Amino acid sequence: MTPGFDEGPFATEVDRVRTSGALGVSGRLLELFDYLAARGAVAEPATQAGIADAVFGQQDADGDDATVRVYVHRLRKRLDDFYADDAGSGPARLTIPAGTYALRLVADAAGPAQTSRPRLLRPKFAAGALALVLVFIAGWLMHSAFSGPRTNAIWEPFLDSDRPIVVVVGDYYMFGEYNPVDPDQSRLIRDFRVNSPMDLAGLQEAEPDRYGNAEDVGLTYLPFATAYGLRTIMPILAHDGREVTVVAASELHADTIRDANIVYIGLIGALGLLEDTAFSGSGFVVGETYDQLIDSATRRSYTSDEARRLAAPVFYRDYGYVTRFRTPGGSLVAVVAGARETALRGLAQIVAEGELPPELTPLAAGSGFEALFQITGQQGADLSDRIVVARARP
Repeated sequence: MTPGFDEGPFATEVDRVRTSGALGVSGRLLELFDYLAARGAVAEPATQAGIADAVFGQQDADGDDATVRVYVHRLRKRLDDFYADDAGSGPARLTIPAGTYALRLVADAAGPAQTSRPRLLRPKFAAGALALVLVFIAGWLMHSAFSGPRTNAIWEPFLDSDRPIVVVVGDYYMFGEYNPVDPDQSRLIRDFRVNSPMDLAGLQEAEPDRYGNAEDVGLTYLPFATAYGLRTIMPILAHDGREVTVVAASELHADTIRDANIVYIGLIGALGLLEDTAFSGSGFVVGETYDQLIDSATRRSYTSDEARRLAAPVFYRDYGYVTRFRTPGGSLVAVVAGARETALRGLAQIVAEGELPPELTPLAAGSGFEALFQITGQQGADLSDRIVVARARP
């Protein structure tokens, strides 16, 4: 400790931030904050290797550690957001100075109104918006599920299993970009490179010129066709009042896949953590864009035309993918996904029918299968369908 230095104000502010809940009640972000705080207000900055070992358990970490950089960036930004929203801030604030891994108490001469940064969307509200929508959708569907439709062979193993059922809906992460010169020109962006707050934080560190004005606003969105899928499939899964949990793909954790049976409803491009799980044993691979699937055996590609022809009154082809398999850990996984929304809307209805297409019936009665449907659409309406590939899978 530096002679004559009073650690009291630092400790008081650390306790105030910690008990506010701004950093959560647990998790790596809070552990990082506690680690830096425990080093004191005037300690030498921590090293990446030290943080990697103490906080993330990476004992052999050396050199540049992206995980440490990302979490330090997130913590710095979370502190900035805390003080921007906190009307009761005092004359000093905690910060992590740029280029260092240390927690410091600095004078806050500007006070609570120090920032001119526009609040595109309050994160605390936005983070719960998707969850609230899902609660209402799930509640309505569960209410209608007690006299659900006749179950087909795709879903029977889920209803026969004692494992809990988790429905995963494919959501897309969006971030804000503010214009410091003209705040009215601030906007929301969907960037296929950025699928989570961690992705955004990493790119802000790696490409500050491109992402320096970006801001995590806690917002994701669901494609509209996902509602059709939930409406048709959820009553089957919740038959006789069985409890079904609904989560967003962006919030799915690996331990959930291990402990529960999973049903994904959404677009192929929003599978997130489930993408590797779904296609590791599949005969298909995702093409250069998520509008395309390629059959590994024949090398034939199936590409949706919806994006190019949706606005015109012409027919187009979209593709829907359905599979069911069991993971090495014993969990059942089913995926009902469309390259685009027309296919998802049409496919959800097909797999919810009491009688499946004849090509699919014997496969669905086996241990695992996958099928690709071609859906003919016109301005978003699914007009007809046919199976182009159907086969067993491990």
